[in-house]
Order: sequence, then C-alpha cells, then structure tokens
Amino acid sequence: ILNYDIMARFRRRTCIILLLFILFICSIMMALKTLRPDRAGFGDPFGLGLLPELQQRTVLLDSKQNSLNRAQGDTVTRVSNLHSIAVNTMKASVSPVKKLEEELSSPNYNFHIFYYTWYGNPQFDGKYIHWNHPLLPHWDPKIANNYPKGRHNPPEDIGANFYPELGSYSSKDPTVIEAHMKQMRSASTGVIVLSWYPPGMADENGEPTDDLVPVVLDYAQKYNLKVTFHIEPYKDRDDRSMYHNVKYIIDKYGSHPAFYRHKTSTGRLLPMFYVYDSYVTIPEIWANLLTVSGSQSIRNTPYDALFIALLVEERHKHDIHRSGFDGMYTYFATNGFSYGSSHHNWAGLKAFCDSNNLMFIPSVGPGYIDTSIRPWNNHNTRNRVNGKYYETAFSAALLVRPEIISITSFNEWHEGTQIEKAVPKRTGQVVYLDYKPHKPNVYLELTQKWSEKYRKEQEQWLM
Repeated sequence: ILNYDIMARFRRRTCIILLLFILFICSIMMALKTLRPDRAGFGDPFGLGLLPELQQRTVLLDSKQNSLNRAQGDTVTRVSNLHSIAVNTMKASVSPVKKLEEELSSPNYNFHIFYYTWYGNPQFDGKYIHWNHPLLPHWDPKIANNYPKGRHNPPEDIGANFYPELGSYSSKDPTVIEAHMKQMRSASTGVIVLSWYPPGMADENGEPTDDLVPVVLDYAQKYNLKVTFHIEPYKDRDDRSMYHNVKYIIDKYGSHPAFYRHKTSTGRLLPMFYVYDSYVTIPEIWANLLTVSGSQSIRNTPYDALFIALLVEERHKHDIHRSGFDGMYTYFATNGFSYGSSHHNWAGLKAFCDSNNLMFIPSVGPGYIDTSIRPWNNHNTRNRVNGKYYETAFSAALLVRPEIISITSFNEWHEGTQIEKAVPKRTGQVVYLDYKPHKPNVYLELTQKWSEKYRKEQEQWLM
C-alpha cells in the first residue's frame, strides 16, 4: 500500500510538471508569435522574426514606409532634397554598418555587376516608370498581330516575369538604394556598373537619372563598393559627345571615394567605361577618340580611361581592336543568343584579346526571360534550372581565366536576368515566376560562392 501511494504521488507530480512544461512552451510560442513581423512573407515560420537578418529586413521595411509617407510632398522638392535625405539616413546608421561590415563577405573588385536606376513609382516619382513597360511589337506585322498589345498596369501587373521582394519600387527611394547595396555586397561583388545617360537624356521608357549618381556613390561607399559607368546608346553618340561625357563624369564624380579605378598591368589607375551597343558606331569614329593619333584623342590626357566595347558578332572583335578600345564584354545572359554570349566561344575570344593586349570580360547571368515585354520572344528564354544555368555560366567563365567577370544583372527585371531578391506572387491576371524551392536570396548566395571560388583559382593562376 505504501509503495502504491508513493507511485501515485510520483505520477501526479510528473503530470503536474509535464503540464507546467507544456504551458511554458505554449507561452513562449505565443510570445514569439506576437514578435512576428507584420509584413512577414507567406510561409515564414513565426520564430524567424528573432533572427538578425529578419530583424534588419523589418527595420528596413519600416523605414521605407516612413520614407514613403514623408514623400507625399511636392515632386520637385523631393528630388532636390534626395541627396540630403540619403546623407542623413547614412549618418544615423554608422554603428550598424560597422557591424554589417564584419558580417558581410569582402567585396571582390573583379566581379562587376550591371545595375539600373530607371524604376519609379507614384510615391517618389509621381507615377510608375518602367514597371508599366509597354508590350513591344514584333517587327513583322503578321507575327505582331498574334500577340497582345498595350502596357502593364502596376503594382499588381508589372513588366517582368518575376516579382521583386521590394515591390514596384522607386530607384530614388534611399531605403531601396541601401537595400540594393547590401544585397550586392552580400553577394561579394565589388563594382557596380551603373546604367548611365547624359544629363537630360533617358531611354525611351524612362526619365533622366544622372541626378541619382551622387546618392548611389554615397551608399556604395558605405558598403565599400565601387561604381563605374555603363554608357548607353543615346541619340547622336559619337567621338565628340563621348569626349564631353567622359570629361563630365570624371570632373563631377571622379573625386568620390567610391568612383572605380582599375589598376592596369603597368600600374596606372584608370577609370573604366563600358560602352553598350558600341558596334552601332563605325570604328573610324571611335578611333578619333580612342587612339593616340585620333582627332579627338582622349589618350594621355587627364580623362584617359579603359573603354570596354560590347562584342555581339565575331567580326566585332576586329572592329573593337581597330577602334582603339581597351577590351570587350559580352553582356547578354543568353548562352547561344549571340556569338559573344555563347560560352563555347569564350576561349577563342580570350585568346584573341591576349594576343592583342585587350581585356576579355565575359558576362554571366542566371537565366533569361523577357516575354512580359516581348511576348513573341519565347525562343530566347533560358531556364534558370534552380541555379544550375548560372553556375554553368560561372564555370565557363573561370575556364578562360579572365581578369574581370561581369554579371548580367542585378536588377534588369524586364529581361529576367536579375539576381535581386524575388518572391512568389499570384494575381488575377498572372502567376509570376520565383526562385523556389530556394529562398529569395539564392542568386546572391550563388554569386558569393563563385566569387570566393574565383578568388582561390585566381591565386593559382598568378602562381
């Protein structure tokens, strides 16, 4: 009987302890649930709100919302105050940046990434820009008649096959710029190749963005990144206008600590300019600017630089050499789309460049899809294959041992080449592609992985 009483008391005590433990666990779970970020994405376990990365993201979204609320004033005032807002934001976050500096991968200044600041929304720009991209007709009217016309209607319907984690953002939003810098730094890229038009000029679907350059430079410096320029094919671009453009950029931005200069084999530190669609201008015009004997020669002047031409067709390599360019890049993220973007041609192009004292900069990309703006262009789509396409491109680039690798792109959403964070989204009209089964940052992580691999292999090449 005594043993039975002891056992009964033991069982009661055990049950009470177990019940208290369960209540304790439940209270912790409820507490965690109350700490869940209000804007946590679909499927986020509620406990993730306590992780440092998620906390930073929540603070970012909160500060972005505050910025959007403050931005309801006059459009002209918003633009003129943009730089001071960015500077004040940066001053307020000096301490967190030091901590971030310790957590983020070191920048690789041989990894260059193409970046676009042409996006706008009503909060910062008074209207949507680029997210409402028109559907481009096929040049053959018979084919064009088989496809829809019109333009996209943001924020639910945007001109992209993927949907950004930051939504249909404005490139003028300081919190967006900072988020982009942090993402690029986390990917261990080092140089931002900024899409650029001269002051007052823009692409046919956008608006001038030169006034954003100081803000981009400031935030790049904060994350120890550098900025170089991707000069777009504006109207009447020639040797004379290019001379003035280069002079303008170097005079206005060249003294900024984030302005990129490349150390050449002779020890010179020179700015670098990527020139998109360079083949549109004949070699004789370029030679006026880029050869020592040219009538508009920039060589051996305070504005001398490294000029990198776009190679599309095989014959362009001879034109590039004759024009006086310092190197070539391939830009397109579609393996097989052009001679330059076809991985199997890179070894031959690298050999040509080596024998002619030129730089060869292959461009790698995570995939390609632009059917949201060119619905007839399915044949050029390149499936991401859950990151395998991107890794194959990196592997092909490393085989030719390039001095620099360029990445197409950070945020060219129209062509689906972005590595910026994207999220699943479904509307009544469209189901957007996403990075599942991986997380939104998978392509940033893959870039960081290959940046480290490149560093290790480069050390062996130099040996």
